[in-house]
Amino acid sequence: MTFAGCGDFFNPDTDDELNGNDYISSKTEMYTGFLGIMTKLQAVGDKEILLTDTRADLLEPTTQSTSELISLYNYAPNLTGNSYADPAGYYDVIIACNDYLSKMTEFKQKFPQLVDEDVYDALISSTVRIKVWTYKTIGEIYGQAVWFDDPVTKFEDITKSDKYQLLDMDALTDKCIALMDNGYNGIASNISINWIQWLDPENVTNIASSPYRKWNYMIPPYAGVYSELCLWKGANLNSKGQDATSYYKTAADVLLAALNEFICNESYASSGYWLPTAYTPGRYGAYWDRTDPYANECVAALLYDYSSHQTNSLLKHFSTEYPNKYLLHPSEVGRLRFYDATFNPGVGASDTRGNLVCRKDGSNYYIGKFRGIGSSYRPNAYQDDVHIYLYRSTQYHILLAEALNNLGRYSAMNAVLNNGVTTAVYDANSPEWTGFTKDWTASASWGTRKYPSLGIRGAFGLSARSVKTQLGSEDVKTVRKYNDCAILDETMMEFAVEGKTYPSMIRVAKRYNDYSIIANRVTPKYPTSQQADIRSKILAGGYYVPWNLGLTSSDSSSAKSK
Repeated sequence: MTFAGCGDFFNPDTDDELNGNDYISSKTEMYTGFLGIMTKLQAVGDKEILLTDTRADLLEPTTQSTSELISLYNYAPNLTGNSYADPAGYYDVIIACNDYLSKMTEFKQKFPQLVDEDVYDALISSTVRIKVWTYKTIGEIYGQAVWFDDPVTKFEDITKSDKYQLLDMDALTDKCIALMDNGYNGIASNISINWIQWLDPENVTNIASSPYRKWNYMIPPYAGVYSELCLWKGANLNSKGQDATSYYKTAADVLLAALNEFICNESYASSGYWLPTAYTPGRYGAYWDRTDPYANECVAALLYDYSSHQTNSLLKHFSTEYPNKYLLHPSEVGRLRFYDATFNPGVGASDTRGNLVCRKDGSNYYIGKFRGIGSSYRPNAYQDDVHIYLYRSTQYHILLAEALNNLGRYSAMNAVLNNGVTTAVYDANSPEWTGFTKDWTASASWGTRKYPSLGIRGAFGLSARSVKTQLGSEDVKTVRKYNDCAILDETMMEFAVEGKTYPSMIRVAKRYNDYSIIANRVTPKYPTSQQADIRSKILAGGYYVPWNLGLTSSDSSSAKSK
């Protein structure tokens, strides 16, 4: 199998513009064309973090910040010309995906003898997931997107045409789910690429020796993307008073199947793969400071290599060391929540997250999650090439807790969130535990498990976060809202400054038509004189980043018919 090698991916020009020519004319270009999509994805890797975490509970501008960041932070209603808010980079990813799908189809028709069906299907399937993940991300940030399948060549082809309409988040979710369900030209959306198997078969049984190992990280995974879409769909239906059980069940089933692949495999059990365990606290820092993603935790990640001129701007924004700019830092309110026993019950030295997220350089607190000063793995301050997780295994657990709560499986939700799936609570014969196995517990199918499930909080030795496991005198909506808010508060701790907290706030607020859920968590970081203004903007619908594409909007009902 011909291929140009690692250098082609790890030395891209992310400013390349597709020219619309038939660039797929050989087997080699089938691969290099796909990796061109990945360079577009790399270019927007830090964007959701900067656009959403500035509006969430933790980040705020420093005295050295810029007017553009301050406008985002202040929920400015007009961001015209703001380089951060411009969504063009995301649409470049979609343009690249559409172009690749079109050219691959043409290539297979012209040169069927050159096509390895398994390879072809995996590349198409992966491209579909990248496209859907990108649309989901646009929706989470902007609340709307223009959907197009045409192989256009540049962003202006969309915004200057009267052919397209904007879809709101509800209609966009439906389009994404439909594409995931139907696939592309009969090719399913859940086919994974194993780069080692195809490009380095001699190391299939010795993965650590393969230069292609990290390539297996770079595609948005089916379980992560599809389960999130189901949770968004569930929130949409619930907001209208409609039943969403089937979507929550699908989310739970998909996530459990993905988790069990590692949890129920004895060969991974001795190192805490994909499961919050006693293995977790001492390694939480390693998730971030190594040059490669941490295999025990990584589901998918965008990778960068400074030596090949690949960077993102996270250290530029967060680090106090020259030549970085130190444009954003942790708010005092957000920082202290990690140590507040009311907000973070039972907090102690075993919860390493707060000291990792918020570090101190002299008198300045800075976001140290991605590279602490003095890092031995990335010793130079200018090496702005930290990896960015698209999905972590702990995120699968937090999404699972949300799905279980909205299925009324409160005991299982409580175990996943708090103190773990133990032999005391797990009951193989109870519908409550459908999809789980005893391999989560200390008493696994192969014998005593060295690192059993401790729960997201239990892994750090924290007290259980208060949740309701019975209805009692309260109705279902009240109980589920209470629990969703508890899961959301844990999300704020676990996923600080990863671009995941604020979209979760919006989804939970939408489910209950109560946007004070966002305001109550965000406004305390602002000066007292500003809090009422920020609250009113959020409650008036200003939680999405405003950006005018100059296209006609369409509501959910009309969008579905188009």
